[in-house]
Amino acid sequence: MPDYPKVNYKEEGMREGMQIEDSQISVENKIMLLDALSETGLKQIVVGSFVSPKWTPQMERIDEIVTKFNPKPGVNYTALALNSRGVERARAYSPPLTIERDQYPRLGVHMCDVFVRRNTNRTQMQEMERWPQVIAQAQELNIKEAGIGTNASWGSNFLGEFPVDNLMTMLERQHSMWDEVGIEVRSCAMGDPMSHCTPAKVEESVYRVKERWPEINHIRLHLHNGRNMAIASAYAAMRVLGPDDTLDLDGTIGGLGGCPYCGNGRATGMAPTEDLLHMMEDMGVDTGVDMDKLIDCVWMLEGVVGRELYGHVSKAGPRPKKLEELYDIDMPFVETLESAKHFKKGPEAYEGGIYPYQQPITSPYRDRVNAGQPAYDSSSGDWPWKQDWFPAKD
Repeated sequence: MPDYPKVNYKEEGMREGMQIEDSQISVENKIMLLDALSETGLKQIVVGSFVSPKWTPQMERIDEIVTKFNPKPGVNYTALALNSRGVERARAYSPPLTIERDQYPRLGVHMCDVFVRRNTNRTQMQEMERWPQVIAQAQELNIKEAGIGTNASWGSNFLGEFPVDNLMTMLERQHSMWDEVGIEVRSCAMGDPMSHCTPAKVEESVYRVKERWPEINHIRLHLHNGRNMAIASAYAAMRVLGPDDTLDLDGTIGGLGGCPYCGNGRATGMAPTEDLLHMMEDMGVDTGVDMDKLIDCVWMLEGVVGRELYGHVSKAGPRPKKLEELYDIDMPFVETLESAKHFKKGPEAYEGGIYPYQQPITSPYRDRVNAGQPAYDSSSGDWPWKQDWFPAKD
């Protein structure tokens, strides 16, 4: 099994998710959800944004949420603040909030000039004009390590695809500016607000960053999932990086989320937390998250927003592995999403389903599993090769 990087996972449902939902969702429901998320084992939760309610009315009552929720020890709660006023508002609630500071001062830029104009009312050139100021501040503070980064890294709904060569050229320029003042670059961030990530592009990008600058050991990916590529792209990054690296990933329960500036709205979404962490657990990465409680949160959220969300594990359940998790082999047809919830709700979820079998279903393989044996022996074993009923006996 490969040695994967350390993964820092951040739950963004309360911020990235709620910012595109109905502004009339009650504070009480948001607090209920935040408290439930706190009990899942997630270590990093973004509670919302301190931004102008004129443009993001969904965050108008963020102060009330932060005042009334029940913080759990060991969970790092943060909030987005886009300017100094937002930071000062957030400081009033620290603790329980952690005023998040990037580990490294970072040069960053959107690859898409159109998106940054729509999103922040600035140009790409104005973003780059700030680079000397960021570097000067780092020098004044005697900072020794820094970061580089891009957003809209692999493409744009307004300008089309960006080859990885374009991304690397932008990162090269940023890196050279840090080099000129003797500050080592240790971190690289790549964002994707318009869902242009693909596993191939993310793999190539992370590989080329590591190949070009082996000393970079901290990769940050913010991947949107409008084209269902975010989880596969996160997996691709994990395959490239090693145990001495750190990978920061974001997602939202149920895949909730969206962006009003990119042209896809709620369809933009993010990787569903339950699906991404389920994959990581299967890879041997200990997430520390109680999947059963996380699925409860997804179902709760679906009730709050009034529709089914985009994840899969919350619908089909985690892969059953333990004996007590295996399905009843004699169950009736399971056809609806509601009846599929039997993995948590039990047989009553599919009660009354069509039962077409004249005799109960039995299997010698299930008998073995029920007895604590594997369904199959190893290739050198006796099962099922030497059974009387097996057609390919020697």
